[in-house]
Amino acid sequence: MSYLAVLGRQPEISIAELEALFRSVKKISNNLAVFEENTVPDIDRLGGCLKIAKKMTKKPLDFLRELPEGKITLGVSDYSGRATKKTATIEALKLKKILVRHGRSVRVVENKEAILSTATSLHNGLCGKNERKIELIKVNNDWYKVIGVQDIDAYTKRDQARPARDAKVGMLPPKLAQILINLCGSLKAGSRVLDPFCGTGVVLQEALLMGYVAYGTDLSERMVEYSEKNLKHFGFEGYMVEVGDATSFRWSQPIDAVACEGYLGKPFSRIPADMELKEQKIECKSIVLGFLKNILSQIESDTPVTIAVPAWLRGNGIYERMDILDDIDDMGYNVSNKSREGLLYHRENQVVARDIIILRKK
Repeated sequence: MSYLAVLGRQPEISIAELEALFRSVKKISNNLAVFEENTVPDIDRLGGCLKIAKKMTKKPLDFLRELPEGKITLGVSDYSGRATKKTATIEALKLKKILVRHGRSVRVVENKEAILSTATSLHNGLCGKNERKIELIKVNNDWYKVIGVQDIDAYTKRDQARPARDAKVGMLPPKLAQILINLCGSLKAGSRVLDPFCGTGVVLQEALLMGYVAYGTDLSERMVEYSEKNLKHFGFEGYMVEVGDATSFRWSQPIDAVACEGYLGKPFSRIPADMELKEQKIECKSIVLGFLKNILSQIESDTPVTIAVPAWLRGNGIYERMDILDDIDDMGYNVSNKSREGLLYHRENQVVARDIIILRKK
């Protein structure tokens, strides 16, 4: 079956996530991709997608006319070339006019732009759960029906409602945690996912929600306590959290996948001076390579390891990465994304970005 994905704020990361999970992924515009999948994709497990829609085999009007009796709520997003608020509105009102003529009651969700925002779709119930609340997406001559909308309210709750938080060590967004796990590829239900830098437990939380067994360690006893407090707050079971140095710890087995945000170094509110950055790069590189060397003998061949490492904003507006890929390759890993283009996760002008590296043990 053919599906359409509306990509997130950093589309190359969204594409990488889709490619790790689905077949025949093809980017068709800056914010859209199509892919093939035999089962219905669950958008609640995809951190990088704003909406998922299924390609329609019927014409939109025929589909709408066959809906069960009752009022229809209809939204239209137009991603066609040169689409505007006006073109989307015309499409929606044209469908409404014909449906009303055939005795149906229809409410059209107002377009403020050519496309309906995620918040508008979600709060109008156009997320595929109610068969008479419909969002249709037009892409030139193709039509898609939305079957899932990213639940931004749920993400906010999982992020801000966690009782133990520490801004000094950085706050990993739940969306990014999901992406890091998904970049490990399609894992079997019940797979054991390790986060050796677990911090306040965001990766562990998302792994548990996705049906995996979560295993976390951290050098800081306080961070381990925070992880346990947060996981207990949400009522999770079936996880293990321990104090341990990622560069020397011996983890219990099995380890089916590793997904983590490594040590990001000192938090900066300004662009660091050259000497300050040099010191940070040395420290962070030592910890990252120390961890990868330590875990190499503890995982089976082809075990996926996805790790976010720091990259630093420079005065020219470009992020400077750590030069570690050759060391990782020589160590005994295959680096899936050697170019690493597009896999920098950051807000605008954020000084320390997350540089995502996707590995598998040779």
